[in-house]
Amino acid sequence: MIELLVAAIALVAATVLLLGWLHHVIAAVPAEDRAWRDPPPTWWRWTGWCARPVAAWIGPLLSRSTRMRLLDRLRRAGLEYALTVDQFVAGTAIASMSLVLLLLVLHAPLGLPAPVVLLLAAAAGGAIPWTWLRDRAERRTRRIETALPFYLDVITLAIEGGANLTGALQHAADSGPPGPMGEELQRVLRDVRAGRTRADSLRNLAERTRLPSMSSWVSAVLAAERQGSSLGPILRAQAEQRRTERFLRAEELAMKAPVKMLFPLMTCIFPCTFLIVFFPVVTRLVNEGILG
Repeated sequence: MIELLVAAIALVAATVLLLGWLHHVIAAVPAEDRAWRDPPPTWWRWTGWCARPVAAWIGPLLSRSTRMRLLDRLRRAGLEYALTVDQFVAGTAIASMSLVLLLLVLHAPLGLPAPVVLLLAAAAGGAIPWTWLRDRAERRTRRIETALPFYLDVITLAIEGGANLTGALQHAADSGPPGPMGEELQRVLRDVRAGRTRADSLRNLAERTRLPSMSSWVSAVLAAERQGSSLGPILRAQAEQRRTERFLRAEELAMKAPVKMLFPLMTCIFPCTFLIVFFPVVTRLVNEGILG
C-alpha cells in the first residue's frame, strides 16, 4: 500500500514538474505579432500553442537554402503572409509526433508496436503537411491560370477607358471575383506602394506564379512600356491568346478523360456487370447439369 502511495505521489510530482517546465518553455518564446499577417491554416491554428516553442527550437537548424526553397513553396501556395518557414516545419514535426502518439494509444491494448511501424507512422505524419502544401499550390496555380483571361479583359477595358496601368490593376483587383489572381494583383499594388518599381513588382508576380502565360503577359507589358507602345491592343491580344490556351487545355483534358476512366472500368465496373449478367446463366446451367 505504501509503495503504491509513493508511486502515485511521484507520478503526480513528475507531471507537475513536466507541466511547469512546458509552461516555462512556452512562456519564454516571444509572442508573435500577427496584426499584419493572414489567418493561419486550421492545423497550425490548432497547434499554435505548442508550435511556437518547436519553431523556436527548429528554426536555427534550417539552412539558408532550405529556407529559400520552403519560402518559395509557401509563396506558390499563397501562404507567405500566413505561415513562416519555421512555423511550417514545426507543424510538420507536430503532425509526425501526433500520428506516432495516436498509433501508440490505439495499439496500447496489444503492446508496443514494432519500431519500423513507428518510423513509418512518423514519416507518414510528416508527409501529410507537405502533400497538402503541394496540392494547395497546384490548385492555386490552376485557379490563377483559369482567371487570368478575365482579369486581362478588365485591365484592357480600364486602360482603354483612360486609366494608367497601375489604376487598371487596382480596378481589376477591386472589381474581380475573389480568388488567388486578385490576391496576386493586390500583392503587386502593395509592393508598388511600398516603393518598389512597377516593373520589378510585375516580374516578381511572374516569378511567384511560375506560369508561362503570366510570364508572357508581363514580358509583353514591360516591352510595350519600354517602347512607348499602346497597351490596349497588346493586352487585348494577350487576353485572346490566354482564352484560346484555356480552351485548348480543356479539350486536352476532355480527350484524356476516357483513358483515365479505363482502369476504373476494367477493375470495378466491368467485373460487377459481368457478375450480374452471367450469374443467373451459370446458375441455370449448373442446375440443369450442363456444367456438372
